[in-house]
Amino acid sequence: MDILKIFLTSVSSVITLFIIAKFMGHKQLAQLDFFDYINGITIGSIAAEMATDLEAPWKPFFAMIIYGGVSIVLSLITNKVARARKFINGTPTIVMNDGKLYRKNMKKAKLDLSEFMVLCRQEGFFNLNEIQTAVFEHNGRLTILSKSNYRPLCADDFKISLKPELIFTEVIMDGRILEENLKRMGLDRVWLTRQLENQGYKSEKEIYLGICDSENTLSLFPTD
Repeated sequence: MDILKIFLTSVSSVITLFIIAKFMGHKQLAQLDFFDYINGITIGSIAAEMATDLEAPWKPFFAMIIYGGVSIVLSLITNKVARARKFINGTPTIVMNDGKLYRKNMKKAKLDLSEFMVLCRQEGFFNLNEIQTAVFEHNGRLTILSKSNYRPLCADDFKISLKPELIFTEVIMDGRILEENLKRMGLDRVWLTRQLENQGYKSEKEIYLGICDSENTLSLFPTD
């Protein structure tokens, strides 16, 4: 009987977590600010307690609702009030600029030199002399602006005009034609079959992935 209760409360906690996450919105781990990180850990702990508290599972359930509600309210406040956003999320801190490291700002950001060097290497900078400005963001990431002579060349540097990049749409996946995507692009099976034949394929079953851009250029990747 206890095993059944644990199963039911565990499933309930997972469903509750899913619903709360939907309302809170999805963020990548690297984009979490301090409050989101702490709140996520707390809600996860409460969910685990809810799964094993067979006597009164409603107590941690309501606690999860309250934590989720507070997080949603704070999210709405930070989206509308700039001062509240700075207070809750924090502000970016310049830790290096024009060859100078700001020791006070490093301490303010709770960032030591070893961590700073690691973050620089993660961004592809092994030589600090290549860095113009380094900003420690409120989500714990380091944003780096390289010096102009170390930046990669782009088309504007050569005064070259390039065609805009085109968005590709999947029309074949795992040997199966995606009818809805074809219709959305104003195409049909007849067109796709003709394109397959032109590229030397007898059937869509031979294709692992087929993508098509807005100019109806079809790229095919055959199955191994």
